[in-house]
Order: sequence, then structure tokens, then C-alpha cells
Amino acid sequence: MPTPHSPRSRFRRIGAATAAAGLLAALLATGTAAATPDPGDAPVQTPVSAERAAEARSAIRSGEIPGVDEIVRTDNIAHLANVPKDALKSLNTDLAFQGRYAFAGNYDGFRIFDISDPKSPKTVAQVLCPGSQNDISVSGNLLFLSTDSSRSDDSCASTTQPASVKESWEGMKIFDISDIANPKYVASVETACGSHTHTILPQRKDVYVYVSSYSPNAAFPDCRPPHDGISVIKVPRKAPEQARIVNFPVLFPGEGPDGGGNPGGPTNPGVSKTTGCHDITVLPGKDLAAGACMGDGILFDVSDPEHPRVIDQVQDNVNFAFWHSATFNQKANKVVFTDELGGGGGATCNTVVGPNRGANGIYDIVGKGDKRKLVFRSYYKIPRPQADTENCVAHNGSLIPVKGKDLMVQAWYQGGVSVWDFTDSAHPKEIGYFDRGPVSDTALTTGGSWSAYYYNGHIYSNEIARGLDVLKISDRRTDPAKRIRMDELNVQTQPDYFEDFGDRD
Repeated sequence: MPTPHSPRSRFRRIGAATAAAGLLAALLATGTAAATPDPGDAPVQTPVSAERAAEARSAIRSGEIPGVDEIVRTDNIAHLANVPKDALKSLNTDLAFQGRYAFAGNYDGFRIFDISDPKSPKTVAQVLCPGSQNDISVSGNLLFLSTDSSRSDDSCASTTQPASVKESWEGMKIFDISDIANPKYVASVETACGSHTHTILPQRKDVYVYVSSYSPNAAFPDCRPPHDGISVIKVPRKAPEQARIVNFPVLFPGEGPDGGGNPGGPTNPGVSKTTGCHDITVLPGKDLAAGACMGDGILFDVSDPEHPRVIDQVQDNVNFAFWHSATFNQKANKVVFTDELGGGGGATCNTVVGPNRGANGIYDIVGKGDKRKLVFRSYYKIPRPQADTENCVAHNGSLIPVKGKDLMVQAWYQGGVSVWDFTDSAHPKEIGYFDRGPVSDTALTTGGSWSAYYYNGHIYSNEIARGLDVLKISDRRTDPAKRIRMDELNVQTQPDYFEDFGDRD
């Protein structure tokens, strides 16, 4: 079993019960508003009460939590490198990989690293192209970038402009990265309600892009309700400038102005109303996809990329506030859904919020074909409660490919990076972690790991405030994954690690 690298390792029971209870009540009472996911364009700093700040400082002094910026980790995880922000000063977001390169999103654009030496990543390019949240994917010579903030136009020189203005733009941007040091912006596609995240479904001649967006408003000409589906874009590889929307499949059909998704509050207090999807993961080898769609989790068939078809739909109106993302296991008989309680800006990893909210929900897939069902098995949340000055909740992660095991590495914002085992769906357990102390001990300040992914023997974490971290796990349970060498990885386009790539010595 791993042992903590630092003596500051015991279960952290910090924060006054009354203060934490007040936080939980606020998160529940605000319902959908509290579940608007992901931080804004600039780091948010919210002062906490003097009592809660004093408790955080006391917990640091006593060793219950690490100090500001102090690193704690289990002995099976080594911290190899940190690359601070440079030209792009805003929030770091998602990651993608190709060959020896890592592509890192940032609200101001994206950065490309040469990671051929994981102990010393080198910057290859930094592209200024503002437009939250700049969710990022790569396929061949193409790079895809999501824009989910209303802009004056589709250029990289655009400025903020209200969504109530018809001429405002949001959607997908496409770059040519055949010259890796000089990415070239080649195309854009405007999509309804923008592109909060996207998922690519690569084909030989074309790349399909599933665009997730939500929160329509009757005052927004390009984002009016109902908005109960996703935009499907077709991008010809040899002519990306011809990219276009080919379908808007309705995933939540139903009566009324908002379709058939979760109605949210007051029917389901503290739960987001479903007005679109937040994120989708496709498993091309199985023609499957899992959608995390605000108030709903869905399983659907993507054998016809232009016409995805829902197989099953589930809700958790007790413990899930905002269905954020999804990960299949290797056998495609399980899905891990994440709940982003508090929208990524709340301090929800404490003993009062508890182990079942702001957590992962593990679902088995039972049955065959169109009769497949998602069946809930258990929750998993990091067993290390954080200070009330730390935004912390389940966020983006990936499989660690080991045959016969279901292992995952996952970001938890300021809860750090967790490596955990869900081979037994009903009894998941943590097997390692990397965690920093709070950004601040006096204010709830945006920071932490946005995405933590396993790629070619290492873990890469895009830290919102502190830059790119490179970690290495050395553990008999995860070591077999080191033999899997990949040419490309977009985590939301989940590969069949063993059939697609195989064990390579």
C-alpha cells in the first residue's frame, strides 16, 4: 500500500460544522445557478468568514492540511516537473496529446509542449485566441478549439460582446498544425449556444465533432430554448474550410419549452435543469457514447455518427447536482459519471457535504444492444477533505490502461490528482494522490487541477493557476500500463487501448 510522502496525511476534519452546513445549504438552495460549471475568465477570489479562515490556518499549523502551495503525495507518485504559465495568463483548461506533444487549453488560447523528456517539457508554441474555455482536441493535422463566450466575431482578435447581439459569435475553431510551431487558423463554425466542450469522432476522410452547450435564453438570438440536443459538425480532413453543421439531434425529446430532460428545481431541488449537454465521451470501437448532460446521464449509439441515438437515460436527484463528464472502463461495461457540485468554484470536499455529493457515480452497463441499461453501483470521492478556501469537486480524468483492472487518474481542482481503482464497482478505493495546499488560506480562490490524464507512462495535470505538472506513478497495480504507447490521445475520444495500440516494449 502507498504511504504518504508527508506527515500531513491524516483524514482532514476541518471547517466549522455551522459554516460548512451554511455552504451546503447555499449550494442546494441556488439550484441551477450554483451548478453553472467551470470558473470564469479570470481567477475568482471570494473572501471567507474570519472564522473559516482561522480554521484553515489552524489546520495548516496542526498539519491536518498542507500549507499554501505545499505539496503532499503518496510514495508511489513522483513530481517530475512543473511549467508555470507564460504568455497566456488566464485559466488553464483541458489537455490533448499527439506523439511527443501535449496541447494545453487556456481561456486566452492554447499552448503546445514538447514532452519527449517528461522531466523537462519545452514550449513549442503559444497561440493567443481568447474565448472560454478553449476546450481542445487534435486529430492528424487538425486542432479543434471550443469557444463558449460571446465574442465580437470568430477571429482570434475578437472582444467580448453580449449574446443578445445577433452578430455575436460562439462555436468551434479549427487550426492546421502540420507546422507544429506555427499553428494556422483555417476555419470556424458557429453553433447554437456556443461550444462549452466538444468531442471528436474521427473517420478516415472526415472528423465529426459533437458540440456540447447549454443554458439557452429567449433574449439570445443564437441560443434560444428549447436547446435539448447537440450540434454535429463534419470536417473534411483535406478541406477543413468546408466544415459545417450536418445535424442537431434532439437527445431529450418531450413536451414543453425545455424538452424531456431533467426539469431541475423546484421539482428536483438542487439539481440542474437539462438544457443541453456538458460533455460527451465516445468509445468508437464499441459505437458507444456517454453523455453528461446537466441533470441527466445518457448512453447512446454512435454507429451512425451524424445520427446518434439514445439507448438509456438516468438521473440522480438525491446526490448529483450537475452531470459533468463521463469515462468508460476498458470492457465498456461501466461508466464513471462526475458531479460538478458548485460548478467548480465551490469548496465541496468537506465532511459536511460528505462523500456522495460532488463525487463520481459508478454505473454498470447491463444487457445488450438497445436493451442496455445504466445501473448505479456506488459513489467515489477523494477521502481527503480540503479547506473551505479550496475549490474542490470531481473533474476530468482518464483510464490508466491495465488489462483486467479498472484504474483511473482524475483531477479534483484543489483536491489535487487522485489515482483510484473501481474494478469492484461497489467498492472503489484510492491508491495514490498528489495534492497541493490551498492557493490562499484567507479566500476561496480558483485553482487546482482541471484535467489529469495518463499518457505514455506519465500523468499530465493542467493546473488552473500554477501551470503544467508532470507526475509519474510507480506501483505494481499500474506499472503494466507503461507498455501501452499511444500516437494520439483525446480523452473524450476513448481508445481501445489494447486493440488500437497494444503492448509495446
